[in-house]
Amino acid sequence: MQLIIFMGIQASGKSSYYLLNLAHSHLRINLDMLKTRHREKIIFEAGLASKTKMVIDNTNPTPADRARYIASAQAAGFEIVGYFFETELKGALERNHLREGKACIPEVGIRATAQKFEPPHYAEGFDALYKVRILGQGEFSISPIPI
Repeated sequence: MQLIIFMGIQASGKSSYYLLNLAHSHLRINLDMLKTRHREKIIFEAGLASKTKMVIDNTNPTPADRARYIASAQAAGFEIVGYFFETELKGALERNHLREGKACIPEVGIRATAQKFEPPHYAEGFDALYKVRILGQGEFSISPIPI
């Protein structure tokens, strides 16, 4: 049983990484797709109850944002793994401008997330933490974050 929590500003590669590497093994929980926290909570709780491997594919910029998942998953006996998608704001804005329709986020939203983003720490309850950087062309570098 594993819960992976993605953390990173918009257009840092989170959803692309999921689709390329975890879609075959983990259920994706994404607020953009589910539209409301209520729906997200229902799906998340069902995943905990059914012992389903899950990925929380949201920005999760602060410890408080991440805590809503960690405590419940720990209580259910899940391993908690964090993937911190580190990126330059400039690069994220450039990638965002390549998106079409609703996938293109207003620049003010990306800047606001970047401004309030706090890197994750093991003290939040993570069993493992990784730093992920988008290299482009569907490639990423991944390195463990030391305790």
